[in-house]
Amino acid sequence: MKADVTTLEAKKAGTVDLPEDVFGLEPRADLLHRMVTYQLARQQAGTHKSKGRSEVAGSTKKIVRQKGSGGARHGNKKAPQFRGGGKAFGPVVRSHAVSLPKKIRALALRHALSAKATAGELVILEDVNMTAPKTKTVKEAFGKLGLNSVLIIDGPELNENFALAARNIPHVDVLPAQGINVYDILRRDKLVLTKAALDSLEARFK
Repeated sequence: MKADVTTLEAKKAGTVDLPEDVFGLEPRADLLHRMVTYQLARQQAGTHKSKGRSEVAGSTKKIVRQKGSGGARHGNKKAPQFRGGGKAFGPVVRSHAVSLPKKIRALALRHALSAKATAGELVILEDVNMTAPKTKTVKEAFGKLGLNSVLIIDGPELNENFALAARNIPHVDVLPAQGINVYDILRRDKLVLTKAALDSLEARFK
């Protein structure tokens, strides 16, 4: 499939062939959902923790005699029903990560790219090279291209001036080709790929 190539100045720079097996698939919502769930689960720190009855400070002395009190047969005041006692079934430090086969993860990325191409939310840029890190210049360029909420993928190495200029603009993410992922693609309205990024993706999916 053919796609137009533009420059940062919103001028035409020819066309490029997009591989059908990466950008021409019928997007599957179930695959995308599984992949986003996988990514978000891996991002959770899992450092929440509460103390159980074996961890709180307190005496282990039996608080009342076994028989004759008319109450329950408590061992010590660290039980969960007492103030200052441990929490029953509280959260513990753990990993929230879920497993997902490598082939499914690769296929989900193809479907995310196809979803953007199908919806007309894919923009191909000649390059994002800049001689100076000017945020004003980048904002003007985005205005010409109609980009507000956007993920920009460059080649293996980011242009440092462009990355510095774009990092303070809200709703704009800039990643190298190896950092492309389903969640970041779907959370932005537009996906921008440079020609260097296309070459990296082609080599990755071969």
